[in-house]
Amino acid sequence: MEKEYFAETHAELNKARVVILPIPYDRTTTYISGARNGPQAIISASKQLEFYDQEIKRDIREIGIHTLDEIEPLAGGPLDMINAVEEVVHDLISKDKFIVMIGGEHSLSLGVIKPIKETYPYLSVLYLDAHADLRESYEGSPYSHACAARRIAEVAPTVLVGIRSISEEESIYVEQEKLKLISMQDIIKDSSTIEATHYWQDKLIDYLSDDVYISIDLDVLDPSFMPAVGNPEPGGFYWYDILAFLKKVVERKKVRGFDVVELCPIPSLKAPDFIAAKLIYKILGYIWSAEYRYEI
Repeated sequence: MEKEYFAETHAELNKARVVILPIPYDRTTTYISGARNGPQAIISASKQLEFYDQEIKRDIREIGIHTLDEIEPLAGGPLDMINAVEEVVHDLISKDKFIVMIGGEHSLSLGVIKPIKETYPYLSVLYLDAHADLRESYEGSPYSHACAARRIAEVAPTVLVGIRSISEEESIYVEQEKLKLISMQDIIKDSSTIEATHYWQDKLIDYLSDDVYISIDLDVLDPSFMPAVGNPEPGGFYWYDILAFLKKVVERKKVRGFDVVELCPIPSLKAPDFIAAKLIYKILGYIWSAEYRYEI
């Protein structure tokens, strides 16, 4: 029997607590194209996941997970696509669903965050990315993936983490707006001792409100084990480092949704697809586990 992907036959939509929302869109991506193929690659890889998580000692399917049909790309431009995503997410929120969006490019996150912010007015955003994504406009569009964090920061307080590529324009904007940005250089500097490691994580988590949305561009990970991204940058997070940090966020905050975006699949290399799928399962497990004191 073929394994279920993201347990979509384990939970009918009307019974599922979690919905996986795949969006194969990458119109504004730069350098290496192909993020539009990311959602299907993640879903395909998820067929090989072990549903039981040995860390939390739970079968993740028990949360009730359903994979939705893809949102078809629109030809009108990124704002039209963001608006289409927003409409779908509004409907899902009205049905009390916890949303996991898989992209596709990072501009799509805005369409998920805006309606969740309406439900949780004090929502903040944890934005994990190798790039600042704070340009006012890029290649003629204020809704390019290179502008994603700036548009999101206009909607909700945003903390940027893992940044290791930033333009002069963006750096000035960070200073002017007093944005919370923790670069990988900051993390490495503060992680020279065990005590310091706890310090940068605690400081970052204190920046966040109680209700948090997590947005993860996979290029925040080091390209030595996550090469399948459109704009790889050396010097990123490794597997157990990112898990330990996300686990701590979930322990202290209430995560109201998250996304994993910008996978650019390499046909001859399947490991990155599987890493992305497992990352989603790990985050869901942390959120759902009774050890972390709240229900999604």
